[in-house]
Amino acid sequence: MFRNLEAEQARFSYTNQEMAGKLVLSRTSYENKKKTGKFTALEAKKMCKIFKVKFDYLFATEDE
Repeated sequence: MFRNLEAEQARFSYTNQEMAGKLVLSRTSYENKKKTGKFTALEAKKMCKIFKVKFDYLFATEDE
């Protein structure tokens, strides 16, 4: 859903399991949230901090 999130995760070489751990989620929950885009505000803020990027970049969608 969010190609920049996928790109940053790959750039940092984080697995879905590692990202889930950083967000205190199960791997399955993290993967589902990646598919649906239903991250909480706190989770989104945490990922922006982890990747050192702005929200608008990290969560840009394909049609923007």
